[in-house]
Amino acid sequence: MKTFACGDVIPGCGARFSAADEGGIFAQVAGHAAADHGVTDITPELVQAVRDRIQSI
Repeated sequence: MKTFACGDVIPGCGARFSAADEGGIFAQVAGHAAADHGVTDITPELVQAVRDRIQSI
């Protein structure tokens, strides 16, 4: 199982995500980024920042 806290990338955000794998995390984070933060341009730097902070539980 993997987990990710959006606040690790976007200070002040309390959203947390969990999924069986990294792909599941990215699917959830992409929707959250657009809906809650207005981020529609998913840059390679943003992907790497998320990837660096995904944790195994």
